[in-house]
Amino acid sequence: MAHFIPPAPRRPLVIVEPDGPATSGTGGIMLVNRDEVIAQYKAHGALLFHGFDCDLSEFHAFARQFCRTAVVNESPGRQPLDLANGIYAVDGGTNAFSLHPELSREPWKPDVAFFGCLSAPGDGGRTTLCDGIALVKALPDEVRRGLEGRRLLYVKGTWPALLEYWLGTATPNDHQLQNPPPGCPYQFMRFPDGRVARHFSRPALHKPMFAEELAFGNFLLFARFNNGRPDFPLLDDLRPVPEEWLQAIKTTGDNLSSAVKWQNGDLLMLDNTRFMHGRTAILDAAERQIATYFGYLDCAIPDPEEPADAVWRREDFEPPRPPDHLVRRG
Repeated sequence: MAHFIPPAPRRPLVIVEPDGPATSGTGGIMLVNRDEVIAQYKAHGALLFHGFDCDLSEFHAFARQFCRTAVVNESPGRQPLDLANGIYAVDGGTNAFSLHPELSREPWKPDVAFFGCLSAPGDGGRTTLCDGIALVKALPDEVRRGLEGRRLLYVKGTWPALLEYWLGTATPNDHQLQNPPPGCPYQFMRFPDGRVARHFSRPALHKPMFAEELAFGNFLLFARFNNGRPDFPLLDDLRPVPEEWLQAIKTTGDNLSSAVKWQNGDLLMLDNTRFMHGRTAILDAAERQIATYFGYLDCAIPDPEEPADAVWRREDFEPPRPPDHLVRRG
């Protein structure tokens, strides 16, 4: 009940369009064959559904049919659009965003990211896409060799509610810090001044959920070029990723990126383990409204580094919200 247009040079996504009146307009997107969507998603990782005129309820219904559970991105500035169903708008700022997978700063990076255009901008505010597999292939040899086999270490602060959530106490002793429960995705350490930090690590280059080739997809570019932090995440030897590597990765990603010029009712479905996304600067924030839904697939092959039976795969997940001074976007 839909026409699938395969990716083309400079357009890494599949375009999905109605093939007749039955699938165009209100409700039509729910008639698109689910098995065909999954097959295209596994093969290509990015699909743009155009011409189905999705509203907010259809956006949620379409996304939910693929996801067992979902997660809330607790970054500031995201307006709730459907609080009961975990649908929020994108970040409310106007700055351009560097390439990143959604929530790659946390150990519960979602499998899939859905974006729905409720109100399209006249100009600016385009969502940019980059295939992490293509980026690795295009990296300078020195940078690619430097990243192969390395890990990235994400070290972050804690606060009482977070410690209570993961460890069962807001004031853990050293034994509790060194022995977190099996479902906890973090390790913990106490500094000499008494502060407690959490940390986790992931490969600098990884295999996406449905591909065998290595991909680049982490929080490095957003941290460096949006948050101004060259030290998050760190390499596994506790050194920052060299600035020349970051610049080379950014240049390569920018050269490979393509942009979605939104139209009302469009829906974008991204493999968050393979694709990164960003955006161009927004010229008029009032005219751009994009809905988001970040989920965990019912056909998922979970990352073996996740905890067994992770909470975000058992139930819809909203992590403890940090105090303002610890907030990071992305």
